[in-house]
Amino acid sequence: MATAELKSVVEGLLFAAEGPVRPEQIAATLEIEKSEALAVLQGLAEEYRLAGRGFVVEQVAGGYQFRTRPEHSQWLRRFRKSRLFRFSRQALETLAIVAYRQPVTRADIDYLRGVDSGGVLKTLLDKRLVRILGKKDIPGRPLLYGTSNEFLELFGLRDLGGLPSLKEFSELSAELVEELESGSETDN
Repeated sequence: MATAELKSVVEGLLFAAEGPVRPEQIAATLEIEKSEALAVLQGLAEEYRLAGRGFVVEQVAGGYQFRTRPEHSQWLRRFRKSRLFRFSRQALETLAIVAYRQPVTRADIDYLRGVDSGGVLKTLLDKRLVRILGKKDIPGRPLLYGTSNEFLELFGLRDLGGLPSLKEFSELSAELVEELESGSETDN
């Protein structure tokens, strides 16, 4: 298959896919080497990034996907007449614990939060942001929870390595405190 035709077919596969497409899937579908599929995907990602179109090809959740540019989010929300997806504080706490400590049991989450997390965990499971990874090999065999590919997609992460480290998080917190303090001084 010629390079131009191969790129065209891969674009079609990305467009028709319901979620991120892994290079292995493209290689198997088109009967080509994984390295060739990966090269085409990376080439398309670079082309779309440089073209300045309203969407790009991004690597998320272990695959590649067409995604709208973040700078166009206000227009997309207005078009869809939808609000930003907001998390409750409880949901964010639980999601952070699961993301950073996975695999984790509900008892671990409850201990770290200091309150029952059953309802919040069920909501996160229903929204498919958290998934059941298995059962812990201790008496009672509690369920183990971890994040899902939908979590990676929602937050635009390639993998969990894209989460900010504790050091980055504390630096960000310090910057926010400084901004808030300087903003309150100018308001007085």
